[in-house]
Amino acid sequence: MEFTEKDKLGRVLWNKEASEILKKHLPQIFDLTLYPVFGSYIKHISLEQIKASHPEILITPELIQIIQHELANVSVEKEEEVIPSNNYEDESVEVGSAKVYSPYSVRKWNVIELEFEGPSHGNPFLDVALSVEFSSESKTVEVLGFYDGEGIYRARFMPDKEGNWTYKTKSSARSLDGISGKFVCTAPLEGNRGPVRVNNTFHFSYTDGTPYIPVGTTCYAWVHQDEHLINETLDTLKASPFNKMRMCVFPKAYKFNTNEPNYFPFEALKEGWDFTKFNPVFFQHLEQRILELGKLGIEADIILFHPYDRWGFANMNKAQDDRYLRYIVARLSAYRNVWWSLANEYDVMLSKDSDDWERFAKVVTENDPYNHLISIHNCLQFYDYLRPWITHCSVQRIDAYKTAENTDEWRKQWNKPIVIDECAYEGDIDQVWGNITGEEMTRRFWEGAVRGGYVGHGETYINSEEVLWWSKGGKLYGSSPERIAFLRRIMEDGPKNGLNRLDVSWDYPAAGILDEYYLFYYGFNQPRFREFQMKPGIQFKVEVIDTWNMTIEELEGNFEGKFQIELPGRQYMAVRMSKI
Repeated sequence: MEFTEKDKLGRVLWNKEASEILKKHLPQIFDLTLYPVFGSYIKHISLEQIKASHPEILITPELIQIIQHELANVSVEKEEEVIPSNNYEDESVEVGSAKVYSPYSVRKWNVIELEFEGPSHGNPFLDVALSVEFSSESKTVEVLGFYDGEGIYRARFMPDKEGNWTYKTKSSARSLDGISGKFVCTAPLEGNRGPVRVNNTFHFSYTDGTPYIPVGTTCYAWVHQDEHLINETLDTLKASPFNKMRMCVFPKAYKFNTNEPNYFPFEALKEGWDFTKFNPVFFQHLEQRILELGKLGIEADIILFHPYDRWGFANMNKAQDDRYLRYIVARLSAYRNVWWSLANEYDVMLSKDSDDWERFAKVVTENDPYNHLISIHNCLQFYDYLRPWITHCSVQRIDAYKTAENTDEWRKQWNKPIVIDECAYEGDIDQVWGNITGEEMTRRFWEGAVRGGYVGHGETYINSEEVLWWSKGGKLYGSSPERIAFLRRIMEDGPKNGLNRLDVSWDYPAAGILDEYYLFYYGFNQPRFREFQMKPGIQFKVEVIDTWNMTIEELEGNFEGKFQIELPGRQYMAVRMSKI
């Protein structure tokens, strides 16, 4: 491995052997990584920059030479992409001879799954390419198939059009090539409204046009817990207001999350993993959880990569990364409730750079025929959300205190839906991001809503079992979820095309439609009254909303022109006006 003092440290730190060499000679650098800001930016800086900003760390030319000499002996693993050969099966195997199981019908926006009994010699994950073309009249959709272990191959498809469909396979394995069939797509089941799409620039709707208001929560590693805890999480979600769940594919290693998962995504070796062989049981388990969320009406915001890893999944090489992405897209893209999140805190992943993230986006979007929503989540550096492949902005606040108040600025900057997936967590752990009150969590939800955005929930209350909702799921103990449910009902009763900021008050945020609907929010202020000057000739019904106590008081009479509304002098109050 070549290395100079001008090279970014990310080139070294992601490699375990190289990182140990650097740690041996410059342990002070690793002490600095304990500070969140430095820990996030370390991969972007060089020894030369550290020498300038931290003169207490002695970095001499002689030391640089020693480090360079030792790093020169470190090999950097490279793996070329394997191109499946058409000689995987010899000519004695009849083309299209694999047995196929195919349903005769499927509901619109449901999944039809083709199952093939095929070859299993060699390494089918590498050696066999399989895709299927689905056609209906002039519409043709190609999807990737995948190997599911024990000689079974599958291809999944979500039809978005009623009527007759045909399919035909293409494969590097002769027995899987050229298999054809047909099925019929019937009307969708009640409640199935299709995948969620961006609507009206800053908002969302299901494919059938029904508005979708994302009210999200985060349980990073809930699928990696035991069945009892998983079922407890699902029971909690069933009674909650949440209709979106952020969740990791890979297991997570972090404070309050130190247990080993039951399943791993790759076949285990004596030491490490065989990254050329997926573990189908792991992915089957993940799929079951996504289906269960779908039954609850919850969107699964799938986090494809994250930095909190002790198993090596964050440091796969390019060929391994791309192969993993194609495999998981082949398995999951047909589920209507899937969203893609390229990463949680992309900027803390030492082994990835902007070229990697752009390549990942290309791999996902080119192999997802349904164009699911896709974004990427930050730690301390925003991604360029103007990138055309990004459908919405998955934001973590970069200020410890000011969060949803930035929604207006972000809408103007990126002209896309603003989803503040991480505004901090209601809880009582030691970290500033994990100890806000229920009142503050609720306030941030309201601030985001009346500024035309969407805020996400999370919870980090300490307990003796170390089962914190944000990491493992389980039960919710906080006071914000029922208040968030109250806000969700108000948003659902609001304008069909979503809440948009109105510039009608210089001192407090308001949202709605001019001369038709207004929602004013006063946050942690406590006015005793407010005066309003509305357009003459338009009468309004006025309601005073206590967002914390969850009450709505409709005031007597109708209001027009200039008038004053009395308020209780408490925090977290709102006023709603609806044209009569």
